[in-house]
Amino acid sequence: MSTVSIKAVVKEKYGQAALRVKEGGSACCGASPAASSGCGDPITSNLYDVAQAKEIPEAALLASLGCGNPTALAKLNAGEVVLDLGSGGGIDVLLSARRVGPTGKAYGLDMTDEMLALANENKCKAGVENVEFLKGEIEHIPLPDNSIDVIISNCTINLSADKDRVLREAFRVLKPGGRLAVSDVVTGGEMPAEVRQSVLLWVGCVAGALEEIEYRNKLAAAGFERIELEPTRVYRVEDAREILARQGFDVDALAPLVDGKFMSAFVRAVKPNNAVAEACCGPTCCN
Repeated sequence: MSTVSIKAVVKEKYGQAALRVKEGGSACCGASPAASSGCGDPITSNLYDVAQAKEIPEAALLASLGCGNPTALAKLNAGEVVLDLGSGGGIDVLLSARRVGPTGKAYGLDMTDEMLALANENKCKAGVENVEFLKGEIEHIPLPDNSIDVIISNCTINLSADKDRVLREAFRVLKPGGRLAVSDVVTGGEMPAEVRQSVLLWVGCVAGALEEIEYRNKLAAAGFERIELEPTRVYRVEDAREILARQGFDVDALAPLVDGKFMSAFVRAVKPNNAVAEACCGPTCCN
């Protein structure tokens, strides 16, 4: 698949997810357009506790397409500047904004107009002022070099067809000593080609997942140090049966090839204190 076609499908499906939420439904990772708030997706469900749910509008929770809870796992300090890559309905941005307090700031970056509109509605409902949602692609972050303390992301990097570019951009905008703390889907072994080639599964958070060692290598190649991957949920084939069957796969035949081989993980890495961001190479890397 081309980068353009993957991006177009992701944009369309996430736009549909935002509209479902506005109509009173829910956006599950592998949800069909008719999915309800009770879809029970094994990847996206039960990620936020009751206390966190009370801090944000219900629509932000329903719009969550994440595979983890980076705000619970990342260390955020008062006064820090946080960037959420692929911020969707804004749940992790709003939670982060409360963590960094009025002297800090939380940015959300998303390429989907419908999600940005929903996120800004949720910002108003939450009454949080130290938040700004930006339109853009995670491969081309519209922020200056060395401007962010912490980058979070929730099941978004795996959706990019150019993960090397995403990680280089994350490294660029982080301050020296800045931290990457993202939740993402990774695989513990090679996934079957037929799964990776499914466009809809890419949007369903499975097909674009990197192998754990490949994720580590890409982070190191981008310049990151102190790289850690901590599994948070390991998925069995039964967890993904509905998603796989919906795409026409023979789940029982596929089971031995995928069972226990994909998982949600918390990925940590640090930009070295002595790192210097590369100079701008032109309009495609600077805003």
